[in-house]
Amino acid sequence: MESLAEDLKSGLTVKTIFTIPLFGGIEIKESVVVTWVVMGVLIVLALWLTHGMTVKNPSKKQIFVEMVVSKLDSLVGGMLGPNAQEYTTYLETVLLYIGLANIMGIFGFVPPAKDLNVTAALALMSIVLIEAAGIRARKVKGWLHSFAEPVAVVVPINILEIGIRPLSLCMRLFGNVLGSYVIMTLIEHVLPVVVPIILSLYFDIFDGFIQAYVFVFLTSLFISEACETPEAEPKKKKKSRRRHGTAAGTETTPAAENTATTAAAESTITAGTVTAQI
Repeated sequence: MESLAEDLKSGLTVKTIFTIPLFGGIEIKESVVVTWVVMGVLIVLALWLTHGMTVKNPSKKQIFVEMVVSKLDSLVGGMLGPNAQEYTTYLETVLLYIGLANIMGIFGFVPPAKDLNVTAALALMSIVLIEAAGIRARKVKGWLHSFAEPVAVVVPINILEIGIRPLSLCMRLFGNVLGSYVIMTLIEHVLPVVVPIILSLYFDIFDGFIQAYVFVFLTSLFISEACETPEAEPKKKKKSRRRHGTAAGTETTPAAENTATTAAAESTITAGTVTAQI
């Protein structure tokens, strides 16, 4: 039991890899180093997969990449809705980062999401994007008015959501990754052969990608809600009066009728005078 407690304690502690000798010493944690590794892997993959792309006669690699990108665009874009498609690329990047970071345990690394600071940073980035998207879509006045929707009584609750949403995103991702780590540690002490390998396929791969999807799904849902603009009321069409003998959409007033009658009479008198003179 003592060895199990020590393993759990050491596993839950975020280790310092090295210290930068600036400003009294900046500690670089293990989660930061693993995040750099994940970023490096994604950058190298992006450069390799996009190298040599052509419009005509695409290679099998290019066809595969285009298919994956189309699937991601369809998945994330469908969650965002038609009013927030410009945030698709960012959320796809977050999805790939969290998904790859959560399966780093298979390669002997500690998942960065096991560090509360990492999940808190991701949640803060999400809430800033959510509120910025709302301001961009509704402008400042409309964004402030959204706190009073549907009724003014819910203003305190809507303000609290600004803090509740990132806390929920942070703790959900952190709790699931940490819980998976604790369960796998317990299983390794009880059944150290075969069983941990099988269960790691679920906790490290399936559950890791599920948590990445849930994080992106909730962020997309909040962004889509923030970008919803109230529909403007349709303008009432003015009914135009029509009279016989006038063009469509024009009105004939009594004054106009009198003027037309006088002009016709004068024309008739003038024509009669000319005829008489001839």
